[in-house]
Amino acid sequence: MEDNKRGKRPRISKADYSTSRSFSDGDRPARRNGAPQQGERRGAGRNERTPYGERREGGRPERSSYGERRSGGSSSARSGYSKPGSSRSGSGYGNPFKKRDGAKEGMDAMLRRKPQVNGHYSDNDTAPTEIKEVVRLNKFIANSGVCSRREADTMIQSGVVTVNGEVVTELGTKVNILTDDVRFNGQRLKGEEKVYIVMNKPKGYVTTASDPHAEKTVMDLLKGCPTRVFPVGRLDKNTTGVLMFTNDGEMAEQLTHPSYNKKKIYQVVLDSPLKEEDKEKLLEGVELSDGVTKADELEYIDAHDHRQLGIEIHSGKNRIVRRMFEALGYEVRALDRVYFAGLTKKGLKKSDWRYLTEGEVNILKMGAYV
Repeated sequence: MEDNKRGKRPRISKADYSTSRSFSDGDRPARRNGAPQQGERRGAGRNERTPYGERREGGRPERSSYGERRSGGSSSARSGYSKPGSSRSGSGYGNPFKKRDGAKEGMDAMLRRKPQVNGHYSDNDTAPTEIKEVVRLNKFIANSGVCSRREADTMIQSGVVTVNGEVVTELGTKVNILTDDVRFNGQRLKGEEKVYIVMNKPKGYVTTASDPHAEKTVMDLLKGCPTRVFPVGRLDKNTTGVLMFTNDGEMAEQLTHPSYNKKKIYQVVLDSPLKEEDKEKLLEGVELSDGVTKADELEYIDAHDHRQLGIEIHSGKNRIVRRMFEALGYEVRALDRVYFAGLTKKGLKKSDWRYLTEGEVNILKMGAYV
């Protein structure tokens, strides 16, 4: 008491500072010199803190959501878990505004395993070719852009081709490309500059050089091409994708004749998921009206949607892909050719076309891509 009267503070033992000691609201020590107690420093400027024991019993006080703490943020509560397919801006989950296209990724992966003409060779990549003055008549006709060599043989036998004024019907006849006068139905044929075009065919166009009954043909999309060309192979009216044009009948035959086994890859969308057992049947071969046909490769290109497939074939039969799936009870809802003998539609929008470079043409002539 004497010490208190003289202004001295009472001594407090170490036990008085025990961390296990708790104070009720009535006997909590008062602030010294206006300074907050140790437990109050972190909460400066906030409401009075709840005692530690009560905080543990009632859980953490409700925190404001992420969007309320930061203006312009998401209004959803912060969490360490995100739903499948969701993404966060600014993180490694990708662009939240761009929908993931699993089928495109799967199709691109399938194409990366294949050799491609597009973009891999320049005009400096050349293949030496022998210049011949004397060639077979059917080859001369094909090189003039009239038709393929097989079709030229039919025209020769029908008697509509003349050489130097005389009708020629014998197959295997040879002509001099510089001196002989070759005519088809009275019109002289001349060796034209060879043109090679690749197009991304849209839906609704018939693949033909001329058809009076067709409302729209692929030739309508080639208005800017001054040279007369014809489509190499055929795509159905409702099939889209890679289509080549040329006036080189010899190359056209090499790219379409079954004996050359040129590969074609299609992206397919079915009306229902393809069963695993049906996938094996397509790889082993299915019976069609014109014989057994099988897929060279067949893949699910979207792990979450087995309606979407990538199929590789070398057969050139009419509507072959659609008929293969129809034989097993499936309907093809969409069909897009993404690969043809090394050519792809890279960089081409629907209806767009471009000339092949000299390097690309030489690679095709070399037959490097099957």
